[in-house]
Amino acid sequence: MNTTVVTVSGMTCGCCATSVRKEVERVSGVTAVAVDLGTGTVSTESTTPIDPDLIASAIGRAGYTVTE
Repeated sequence: MNTTVVTVSGMTCGCCATSVRKEVERVSGVTAVAVDLGTGTVSTESTTPIDPDLIASAIGRAGYTVTE
């Protein structure tokens, strides 16, 4: 199992988290997504490594940005 964790700016509520989770779930290969509003992190699990740019793009489609 491969885990990727990114920090996202701008998420402030459950609706934000749901939007991000739904977009990231669409990334091919992602098997699980967890959003933590308290820390502003999104964790993904996958069976193979996922390009972090694909995760960042999905988060961007939800209207948020990954911080470096």
